[in-house]
Amino acid sequence: MARPRKFDEQQVLDTARERFWSGGYAATRMEDIAEATGLGKGSLYGAFGGKQELFHRVFDDYCGSAVESASRQLSGDDADAYARLSAHVYAVAASTAADTAHRGCLLAKGAAELAEHDRTVAERARATIEALRALLQDDIAACQRHGDIAADADPGELAALVLAVLRGIEALGKAGASEETLTGVARTALAVLPRPAR
Repeated sequence: MARPRKFDEQQVLDTARERFWSGGYAATRMEDIAEATGLGKGSLYGAFGGKQELFHRVFDDYCGSAVESASRQLSGDDADAYARLSAHVYAVAASTAADTAHRGCLLAKGAAELAEHDRTVAERARATIEALRALLQDDIAACQRHGDIAADADPGELAALVLAVLRGIEALGKAGASEETLTGVARTALAVLPRPAR
């Protein structure tokens, strides 16, 4: 009979995420994660498999959290849809500016480093981007129903544009762009969305 695990699995995943996020996949060793968590390598391997399997768990958790957070921010009544969209775009700019370590987004970082050679990472990244785009599309469609965005615009294309801007904000932030610059990009992105003729 297997002995019950005597550690908090989510806490280990959170610690591993911080290591992978700060150092990248290639530069992070299982020894580093074992030292950070206080677990032996045998316990890590027994619970999570190897380094790749552990990263897959971390990456999947991060992507799931990103989609859940966006869903909370973008879901609601049509009357508040434009306010939600604006708040979401500005929140990404603000959180990116607050990332003084310039770690960037783990979704982008993991995909850039591994997607070419790791099908699991590539597929999870693609699914996450599509889920985020769909949430934006639903909110933009709600803006259109309420008369805040032109009804004849394609909500899918606008969602893809906004998502590209958000990813760009994160890339600029990682490169050290100022909060003023990032907020300006957010403001301009919202300003170019087509408004109904008055």
